Amino acid sequence: MLKKTQHLTIAIVATTLAACGSNHNEPLYYQSGAGLSSFDQDTFEEYVSETQAWMRAERYYLTEDKEREIALNSPKEYRPSQMNGEAILLVHGLGDSPYSFVDIAQRLSDQGYLVRTMLLPGHGTKVGDLKLVSAQLWQKSVEQQIKLLQREVNSVWLGGYSTGANLVTSYALNDDSLNGLILFSPAFKAQSNLAPMTQWAQYFMDWADQDPEDNYLRYGSLPMKAAASYYETTQQVQQQLSKAESYNKPVFMLISEGDTVIDKSFAVQHFATTFTNPNSHLVWLGDNPPKEQRVSAYSMNLPSLRVSEGSHMGGLFSPDNKEYGIKGEVRICDNGQLIEDTLKCQSGEPVWYSSYGYLEPGKVHARLTFNPYFDESIEELAKVLSKQ
Repeated sequence: MLKKTQHLTIAIVATTLAACGSNHNEPLYYQSGAGLSSFDQDTFEEYVSETQAWMRAERYYLTEDKEREIALNSPKEYRPSQMNGEAILLVHGLGDSPYSFVDIAQRLSDQGYLVRTMLLPGHGTKVGDLKLVSAQLWQKSVEQQIKLLQREVNSVWLGGYSTGANLVTSYALNDDSLNGLILFSPAFKAQSNLAPMTQWAQYFMDWADQDPEDNYLRYGSLPMKAAASYYETTQQVQQQLSKAESYNKPVFMLISEGDTVIDKSFAVQHFATTFTNPNSHLVWLGDNPPKEQRVSAYSMNLPSLRVSEGSHMGGLFSPDNKEYGIKGEVRICDNGQLIEDTLKCQSGEPVWYSSYGYLEPGKVHARLTFNPYFDESIEELAKVLSKQ
């Protein structure tokens, strides 16, 4: 059996050939026999209703409150009382859920935007369903939700996190009618140089990473088929970015300096050379920002909050978020540390927060799941949206 040499995040793959030989045989690791839910409904309301019905039938529940799990993982519309005439579609990352955007979507809706989140195929039920996905299927599902939104509102922005950022960027580069892009931790290129291996490994290995599933908001494991599908989205968006002389629509981008998942320099390079609109803006969570005029940087050395550095998912949530905030219900302890530290984290002992793999003597680290500068980030986003 090959030994796992590097952790595989559930947001994107930094893959190794290490997960064969897993002893996990629970039902959640097997795909649904009936296949995946459809996404070609005529209205968003029908899409939400049928998706929720599918989730009720196929989801592997982790808590006693099944309806709460459905609601937290479901696609959702945030309709403002007074609409400003613009709409935003937000697309989550690999292994994640629409809950990724719960705080961002609400803030944008409060500003008058009609905001919708969607559920990528293979998500929201059980991790085994990611064995059924493909990059093409994800792209078609995104295209369908864009078209549904454009039927109601002519002025549309696209937003995405991680793999979702790849999908919306690929679409926007081919559709000049869209207003611009909102990108959180864009996974245009993986930090690991092992990602290309997934293209052939998917044919003889079921899993890139297989872990206990204990988070009702996202998957903890990663089928090799899904890892390969993620890699395909990177190849598609990289090819498009290389051909595009520039993308002149406004782009908001947020990147954490501590992100160990994505190739940050690749994303920053394209922010500087491809996303050329003067109103585009990069929020950099870290002390060493790129030398770019359109950047706001915020230090993540925050001992008062027990924050050591930023993380791949750390830009998404308010510190007040009920699940992932400072006092949230969910703590991600699988963070690349010694097992005894992981157990301390799981037992509820005080922890510090960081990206995966960050180690510091005498400190136990959980994943950073909130943005200490959430308000400031939303303010910068609002500026980009107002200057299209």
